[in-house]
Amino acid sequence: MVTSTRALARIGGLALLAAALAACGGATDDARAPGRIEGLETWVVADPVSDEGRAWDGVVEAVQQATLTAQTAGRVAEVAHDVDDHVTAGTVLVRLSAVEQQAEVDTARAQLHAGEAAAREAEADYQRYVELSQRQYVSRSQLERMHAARDAAVAARDAARARLASASQTVDYTVVRAPYDGIVASRDVEPGESVAMGQRLVSVFAPTALRIEVELPQGAADQVRADPRARVRLHDQRVIEADDVIAFPAADAATHTVRVRVLLPALDPAPIPGSTAKVRFPAVAGHSQPRIPASAIVRRGEVTAAYVLTDGRLSLRQLRLGEATPSGVDVLAGLQPGETIALDPVAARQALVAARGGD
Repeated sequence: MVTSTRALARIGGLALLAAALAACGGATDDARAPGRIEGLETWVVADPVSDEGRAWDGVVEAVQQATLTAQTAGRVAEVAHDVDDHVTAGTVLVRLSAVEQQAEVDTARAQLHAGEAAAREAEADYQRYVELSQRQYVSRSQLERMHAARDAAVAARDAARARLASASQTVDYTVVRAPYDGIVASRDVEPGESVAMGQRLVSVFAPTALRIEVELPQGAADQVRADPRARVRLHDQRVIEADDVIAFPAADAATHTVRVRVLLPALDPAPIPGSTAKVRFPAVAGHSQPRIPASAIVRRGEVTAAYVLTDGRLSLRQLRLGEATPSGVDVLAGLQPGETIALDPVAARQALVAARGGD
């Protein structure tokens, strides 16, 4: 049977920890040490306090995020801004070569001039036939033919005018501008590159309008409706207080959860859309766990432990850990409030060796 790499790592970690525990006399056969070991810093595990509320994982989204694509085919002449550039509404981001588009404009303009001349001539001919018809020099059928010719010339002129407007719009499409004040999130083309209609060019988002959406159980959503506040920890460990929290009025039919939207205030620097965050709602009580400093943890592969000082005895005890935060690591199992641990595992190990040598 083939054993997975992860399983081997875990077995190895357990073996190492077992050896360490054995060297220490085991979790129950502790090496004796004085009640207070000189030079050894300790930490008393405090009662867990949960005033932050339960946490949910979320992803930062931009309320305003636009992916700008090519609305006409062409060659990229200029990329005026790069990723992370701040731009204002109307700023030119990309220019495409407009040679073919401008040629279409020139052709359409010439056709319009010809159409306008033909329409003027047809109108003059028609008015002349109207006068002749009043003097009965031409028949009614001849007048009607001139009327039809005048209408056809006018229609041709209007069609030429529409073609010019369309061609001019195509020229405008060769200049891609920012739709609003924002930050360039991505750049997908380089100067000289040929692009097809619909191809992605750049994307822009507004950093002043960001949000996070999470899915909550219905009971938790009811609590948030009563107290719509949230505390958001961003990926860079900044903590943001958010007061603009909206719980959707209906639950999802498939998951039976309720979507809750947290609107972030304006931040500088703004978090990147797509980055992760943890959202806590003070209204939703969390399941508290003791928390210890990360420096006190001994790691052997996938196995974790800490040196515990109990009644003058040091022992290495295996722990099951939870969430790691800047203030410490949650302990799911292995420690109780009021117990004392060593902050420096190396110093604790040395104290154990010294104590065993003195026995």
